[in-house]
Amino acid sequence: MAISKFVLNGHEVQIDVDPETPLLWVIREQLGLTGTKYGCGRALCGACTVHLDGKAIRSCVYPVSEAEGRQVTTIEGLNGGVQHPLQAAWIAENVPQCGYCQSGQIMGAAAMLAVNPAPSDEDIASVMASHICRCGTYPRIRLAIHRAAAQMGRNGGGR
Repeated sequence: MAISKFVLNGHEVQIDVDPETPLLWVIREQLGLTGTKYGCGRALCGACTVHLDGKAIRSCVYPVSEAEGRQVTTIEGLNGGVQHPLQAAWIAENVPQCGYCQSGQIMGAAAMLAVNPAPSDEDIASVMASHICRCGTYPRIRLAIHRAAAQMGRNGGGR
């Protein structure tokens, strides 16, 4: 066991866990934020996607020790507790079916929009290809990302 400290959704956290514990389990089991999902456990499906210093990572294979002193953002803290334009677009485009992959999908899309505020269909397909939706809502995900990008452009970045 070792003490790990990092900033989670804007709040400093300190936790005594094995440094090799996947960040996902610390977030879900130790800190009680269950929006981030366990999917494959092998960084293949994207359900566990969170942001580390603003970049999308797969928390199921990322040791908590690598988050030491860094900023971690989950779906619960994506927009400072205010509905993010992606979340509004997800609802407007009726994206969720079972909903299991949606937090990872939104976190992946948010990281993309942070560096590419006006993605093409090809950009979206390329980035989101690493996020698996068993319900097959990919066309609606693409529409929602375009909708959010347009909204964020009108609102100076979505805040």
